[in-house]
Amino acid sequence: MIFRQLFDQTSSTYTYLLADELSREAVLIDPVQEQLPAYRQLLADLSLNLVMALDTHVHADHITALGDLREALGCRSMMGEQSGVDCVSETFADGQVLRFGRYHLQAMYTPGHTDDSYCFLLQANGQAMVFTGDTLLIRGTGRTDFQNGDAARQYHSLFERLLTLPGETRVYPAHDYKGWTASTIAEEKACNPRLQVAGQAEYVALMDALDLPDPKMMDVAVPANQSCGQDSTA
Repeated sequence: MIFRQLFDQTSSTYTYLLADELSREAVLIDPVQEQLPAYRQLLADLSLNLVMALDTHVHADHITALGDLREALGCRSMMGEQSGVDCVSETFADGQVLRFGRYHLQAMYTPGHTDDSYCFLLQANGQAMVFTGDTLLIRGTGRTDFQNGDAARQYHSLFERLLTLPGETRVYPAHDYKGWTASTIAEEKACNPRLQVAGQAEYVALMDALDLPDPKMMDVAVPANQSCGQDSTA
């Protein structure tokens, strides 16, 4: 499998390119609009055919490239069915299999950061990988104080879904602000300070006490992303 982890410095967003080296079918997870030329160049360099562009949720800190990628390359653009957007080609649901070549992603509904948050699980070449969006970060978890976020629901998404995956599963988040690129489920269970709680009530209290400022682009990014990053639906 072809795998690339791409980074948008302005928003500290990771975008993931996955592709089948035989069929050349590819998928992009959480693409950023400003990086569209770089994505197109990389796809051309590697002779890949982009078949899907996916967002883990409606982002508040950058504008998605979903609409522009579909327009430019003819790929399917997809978000979770809970996102409420009508600009995508299709929506996906919990447990749905999203295929590209010989590989597939399994959609996992993990609400809490937002009410439309998803993760994607991939098994490839004997290695399990989970793309966790803003639900599980390296040594952190996504904030739960806007976009219908809910710390109690996030607790269940974390402890009853993600943290039940095998410990060796590699964790690839949508953001990192310290330069860390990957982790594992076992490592986060042992070392992530937000996961060292006695139960749901303690986790909710921890998240409620964060008192974080709104993302700088929130007022622009959320409505733009509800239109797939475009002024009008394509």
